Amino acid sequence: MSNAFFRNPRLVVLTLLVILVAGLSALELLPRREDPKLTGRFGSVTTRFPGATAERVEALVTEKLEQELEQLSEIKELQSSSRRGFSSIQVKLRDEITDADPVWSKLRDKIAAASLLFPAGVLAPELDDEVVDASTLILGLSWNSDAPVRRGILRRFAESLSDRVRRVSGTKKTLLYGAAEEEILVRVDELQARALGLSAAAISQAIEGTDAKVAAGRMRSSRSEFLIGVEGELSSLAALRDIPLRSSDGRILRLGEIARVERSERAPMREKAYLGGGEGVAVSVTMMEGRRIDRWAADVQAQVEEFRRQLPSTVRLEVLFDQSRYVQVRLAELMGNFLLGALLVGLVIWFMMGWRSALLVGSALPLASLMVLGAMRLMEIPLHQMSVTGLIIALGLLIDNAIVIVDEVRTRLRTGLAAAEAISRSVQHLFVPLLGSTLTTVFAFMPIVLMPGAVGEFVGSIGLSVILALLSSFFLAMTVVPALTGYLLGRRELRPGQEARGRPQWWREGFRSQGLSRAYRASLGFFFARPLLGILLALLLPLAGFWAGTQLQEQFFPPAERDQFVLQITLPPSASLAQTSERALEIREQLRKHEQVAAVHWFVGRGAPRFYYNLLGGRENSPMFAQALVQLRSSEGALALINELQLELDAGYPDTQIICKQLEQGPPFDAPVEIRIYGPDLKQLRLYGEETRAVLASIPGVTHTRASLADAQPKLEVELLPDEAELAGLSRVQIARQMQLGLEGRLGGSMLEASEELRVRVRLEDHNREDTQGIASLELLGAAGRPMPLTALGSLTLLPETAAIPHFQTQRCNTVQGFLLAGELPSAYLSEFNQRWQERGLELRPGYHIGFGGESKTRNEAVAKLMASVGLLVTLIAATLVLSFKSFRLAGVISMVALLAIGLAMLSLWLFGYPFGFTGIVGAMGLVGVAINDSIVVLAGLRENASACSGNPNVVVDIVSRSTRHIIATTVTTVAGFLPLILSGGGFWPPIAITIAGGVLGSTILALYFVPSAFLLLGAGRQSSKLEPPRHFPTLP
Repeated sequence: MSNAFFRNPRLVVLTLLVILVAGLSALELLPRREDPKLTGRFGSVTTRFPGATAERVEALVTEKLEQELEQLSEIKELQSSSRRGFSSIQVKLRDEITDADPVWSKLRDKIAAASLLFPAGVLAPELDDEVVDASTLILGLSWNSDAPVRRGILRRFAESLSDRVRRVSGTKKTLLYGAAEEEILVRVDELQARALGLSAAAISQAIEGTDAKVAAGRMRSSRSEFLIGVEGELSSLAALRDIPLRSSDGRILRLGEIARVERSERAPMREKAYLGGGEGVAVSVTMMEGRRIDRWAADVQAQVEEFRRQLPSTVRLEVLFDQSRYVQVRLAELMGNFLLGALLVGLVIWFMMGWRSALLVGSALPLASLMVLGAMRLMEIPLHQMSVTGLIIALGLLIDNAIVIVDEVRTRLRTGLAAAEAISRSVQHLFVPLLGSTLTTVFAFMPIVLMPGAVGEFVGSIGLSVILALLSSFFLAMTVVPALTGYLLGRRELRPGQEARGRPQWWREGFRSQGLSRAYRASLGFFFARPLLGILLALLLPLAGFWAGTQLQEQFFPPAERDQFVLQITLPPSASLAQTSERALEIREQLRKHEQVAAVHWFVGRGAPRFYYNLLGGRENSPMFAQALVQLRSSEGALALINELQLELDAGYPDTQIICKQLEQGPPFDAPVEIRIYGPDLKQLRLYGEETRAVLASIPGVTHTRASLADAQPKLEVELLPDEAELAGLSRVQIARQMQLGLEGRLGGSMLEASEELRVRVRLEDHNREDTQGIASLELLGAAGRPMPLTALGSLTLLPETAAIPHFQTQRCNTVQGFLLAGELPSAYLSEFNQRWQERGLELRPGYHIGFGGESKTRNEAVAKLMASVGLLVTLIAATLVLSFKSFRLAGVISMVALLAIGLAMLSLWLFGYPFGFTGIVGAMGLVGVAINDSIVVLAGLRENASACSGNPNVVVDIVSRSTRHIIATTVTTVAGFLPLILSGGGFWPPIAITIAGGVLGSTILALYFVPSAFLLLGAGRQSSKLEPPRHFPTLP
């Protein structure tokens, strides 16, 4: 069976055909996206409580919700904010949750249970469990005329475009940003209404009573049934103006006589969008999972172009963001790196082994890659930058098995064996050793695959691609590659007694140098005669690496290399949407002065659409907040530009908190540095927060600080005269309700226009609510129906009010955030903060404690999750080694090589100037499985030789020399495979490539000097020389 493929050429052809068809069809059908899909573990619960203070919202809404939600064991974090009239709770599920839908269903039940405990006036909570869905395409409709902006027209065109795009197959959802809410506004003339004894509430009730959209029963008989309705639905503005009203003196008049009735935008607007050159509406489109983004985007673009042709000249349609463009560029770059790496690997094999062996070994690259693609299709793994990078990482690793089997078959052919016999013996001899070697490398990458949570989902496909490639390589090495070797070399290898004609040529047999060989053997002989010196020499680089590791800065994930960044501004809590819009437009003009800035798209009153996978959403209904998507002409020089703009805008607008944020890789976090202070008293928490902000702001490089327990915001309070209110027959509640109705209006009735329902709002003219004088002159109706001004009942006073009350894990918590210049490492600033905190001698009272969030907390949690399965997998690797060598001491030598390889990884990072980030940790873990393979080759060769086991250094030199060509070949091919990633630049891929490539280079010294010296020093082989050798690795000629 071991040579079944060689004896059955049809089986080889069919196997190759299946691999080819499966791989190419997978390449055609596999979904494509830029980054891995993250499970929806983030959600938000928002609840409105109109008119309530932050303290009442906290006690009556937020805490009741938190008490119910914390009963769910699937919830990892609850973070809430209680503001005037509004409660917001951010929910994060545990990393172990892979199917979030059932959990969100449970959460809805808990919300419903908490709602039963709410007081009157609290609106139904809203749950958004699609926070992680990133926009695939963002379209913008903007006003393209000197005439005043017609926001209603923009909204209707945006809704029409949204409907059209939603009908495209593969579209998951669409959302509108910056769309004005339309309503029917009834502006009551206060003087006329007062004279007639009518209030806004009475007018609203009259409208609602006229709008007969209610059932009026059925007529039932033995022969038929009919629905009964009362005529009188509001169908037009004319019908609304014609509604009859009764004055206090009994006269009948029409609504249109005392009020202006018109279709209007809701004022004040809750949000606005300024797209490129003007005000507009953005349509965010999200694609379903499992689709090819390039084909879906082409279908959507066709609909967009058809819609564009139907637009009037006053409306401009543009594509603000298209993820398919980034996907195509990213995958093209990675595939280019893959092909370049494959070419370099092939050239190295040709140089080291000759063209025939290079052809045979090189065949494993495309075949294994096609097998991986086929397996990815079966496992539903899309093509994205992580899965493709796994293939690139596997380039230099998956040909090791092919090198070994090709060389073994060629060596046996040279002994005179027939091709079938040579293949049979080679496969039987190498099956278990190569399986063990493959498994040790697979085990090294398994922690990356098994890691739970968002980080595991983000990087897990790297490890999975590598594992699939290694298993595919092992299958090919045991089946197809030896068969092809027999076909190609079976009649061409020299037999015993034959001599080569002429001088050996390197392109046929591989590179040889007698001078280098003699010098190398001399160095081996020198150190093996002094094994302790050989061990010390081999330890120099790893020990230097462990020292270098203490000098490395910590990092979670490096920033993304993107031609975009996020700019957000925050004004004081009392700022209006108009003020924030004005400031945003000023900053836009400032940005346009920079040549590298291509476009600026502002979203005022809420966050921008999630155009990048790890951007955090939220900040709805925040008139003091705005966020911009800044599009650059290229990603080159983006870091310097972001920092330049940060300093320039801070100097130009000192009254506004402006944060320029470079896009980050990996799971999201709110701020690079977060310090959380827990305690019961808001005043004390605010004091501690100010002290913390002062310490953080004193560190050079910190651009802004922010506390979640912010300064108080102004509140206009009515101080009533109790006697006057009693004489008027009005309670405080009645006064508040009349003021609410007069200023904000009252919804009563609705009008259907096509498929859209427009609510009818009744309120006073705008001049009554624009300043304190207008509010003070607001007319109220007493119990007897007599109007009176508000000033007759009390006076207005400006008082401070708590802006927001934050909670973290159901406790009051003041979170202080620190924002840094782009490219700075948060770990260094957190260390500096701790040092300065200690120097100032700051201490918290009993009942208060401090914690940390931000990048540091996210990184520590991710590393802990990564290491959770390391112990078991290290045990499996150790068991594999012990069973292979049947010796604990020899397994200990290999384990020492694995440990020293980590030092080599840190040395590589230090030499190239990279921080010790999560990608470096991933590379170091993968290196452990790769680095020990060469040492296993050498140790296996030593152990099977009786003279070497007896401690003969000359024999050890011979065995190591014979193994060197194979070791050098695998080392150089590994480095060549990683070279494109190293040269690609940036901060994400090079650390992985450098740790593995640099570690493999250093582990070559360990394999050739440390392992033989340790073998001689320990004498481990003397007692095991009679045992059957666990594996055999032939050497390259």
